[in-house]
Amino acid sequence: MNKLYIGNVSAEASEEDFETIFEQWKIPHSGPFLVKTGYAFVDCPDEKAAMKAIDVLSGKVELHGKVLEVEHSVPKLIMAFLSFSQVLDGMLAQYGAVETLSHFKLNGSMMENYALKVSYIPDETAAPEGPSAGGRRGFNARGPPRSGSPGLGARPKVQSDIPLRMLVPTQFVGAIIGKEGATIRNITKQTHSKIDIHRKENAGAAEKPITIHSTPEGCSNACTTIMEIMQKEAVDTKFTEEIPLKILAHNNFVGRLIGKEGRNLKKIEQDTGTKITISPLQDLTLYNPERTITVKGSIEACSRAEEEVMKKIRESYESDMAAMNLQSNLIPGLNLNALGLFPSGAPGMGPSMSSVPPPGAHGGCSSFGGHPESETVHLFIPALAVGAIIGKQGQHIKQLSHFAGASIKIAPAEGMDAKQRMVIIVGPPEAQFKAQCRIFGKLKEENFFGPKEEVKLEAHIKVPSFAAGRVIGKGGKTVNELQNLTCAEVVVPRDQTPDENDQVIVKISGHFFACQLAQRKIQEILAQVRRQQQPKPTSGAQPPLPRRK
Repeated sequence: MNKLYIGNVSAEASEEDFETIFEQWKIPHSGPFLVKTGYAFVDCPDEKAAMKAIDVLSGKVELHGKVLEVEHSVPKLIMAFLSFSQVLDGMLAQYGAVETLSHFKLNGSMMENYALKVSYIPDETAAPEGPSAGGRRGFNARGPPRSGSPGLGARPKVQSDIPLRMLVPTQFVGAIIGKEGATIRNITKQTHSKIDIHRKENAGAAEKPITIHSTPEGCSNACTTIMEIMQKEAVDTKFTEEIPLKILAHNNFVGRLIGKEGRNLKKIEQDTGTKITISPLQDLTLYNPERTITVKGSIEACSRAEEEVMKKIRESYESDMAAMNLQSNLIPGLNLNALGLFPSGAPGMGPSMSSVPPPGAHGGCSSFGGHPESETVHLFIPALAVGAIIGKQGQHIKQLSHFAGASIKIAPAEGMDAKQRMVIIVGPPEAQFKAQCRIFGKLKEENFFGPKEEVKLEAHIKVPSFAAGRVIGKGGKTVNELQNLTCAEVVVPRDQTPDENDQVIVKISGHFFACQLAQRKIQEILAQVRRQQQPKPTSGAQPPLPRRK
């Protein structure tokens, strides 16, 4: 089944309303609508029907005065990474041979003449997980940690949250698991690790992914043992081809692993006596953000290289996490962890952190209450980068638009020699955050900026001309404070003429977080201006008495 989540639902909405909408747009569904306060769920018979519902309805169809938001009930990124069957399959294989594995839908099933109803209740009394858990809940597709789990500030060591992901030839999976799971059980016991072998992922593929959850030392020891098992199996089966070590790493961290002009990677090769190659960027999609790092050499050399590679990745991860947590304090109401800044395949991101609200998430930004207003941002990118943003046959920009929930269009060039092109992004604040984040990231991935160079772009937003003075402030005080707070350059050109809508442009330049923070702060100023312009109702005023004739 493909379950859909329907958000921003009016309290007046009923099951019949959704039946009518789906029938009107000829969208098939395979079960009743489960309508709750503010949201609803429905099952579609296949992926095609689910995608049609999302494309046709989300952000476009209104019901009782509210525009519906439709998306997959389980995030596609998580589903693409690891299904529940694969989780159980890999887990059970450690204790014996798995012959069949089935799962059934409980919700609505009959038991002793009663219909079962399944709901998920967070255990708020659960004790925090201690060090013995190895920090394993930080990166998997099994859902968020319990509410009692330690938050970001309580984690003494973030590194244990990052697993080692590797690819192994399919023909060696049986040897790694061993008879009745004995071999994999021994590896987990000796290395104090937890190992998931995703045998059913990419059916028929020549290679299968393995995820190792442990400390950095435990991951490295398990990796070495697995390489030794594959080498022995290759000798026993007269397999003559070289078996390299293949590490899967999120693309967000690969640029820093390579280093400027490839210096970091070259140093690892020289220090370990290995040859290292990395899969091209063209293999990436929004739903497959990992790149393959292939290491060739002896088992001992590959083990040393794995330690160095993962050390760099962990450093990058910790650096990004620190920056992300810093900014979450400055953007009230915006849950950075839940916005896909890092796709959920990234270590420690996604499900494990989406349940932790950032500081200030419960106040300070009213635009996120109810249905947030749509905003328009003009983002300027290098003209040479247009092809990378659009993608082959427009696939990348379509994926990006669908992922962010925003309208994304590229304006025509202003001239033959134009060095910049304008990307027009229309959507609410969260959609703006997602779309702009991906565009900044794409420019970095495609090497339009150097390995150690920050991606800095210019964004334009329009404000009512009467509010421009509020953005500038008396003697430029507000705009100066804005620049000091956000580290972005904010300019309101004084010589511009308001357009037909009586609006003027505010120019914002800087790195991604600086631009985002500046945009949010300016929108706060505009919201304050709008509130002040609204006529205040006179409380307790008596109605005027009729005049006597």
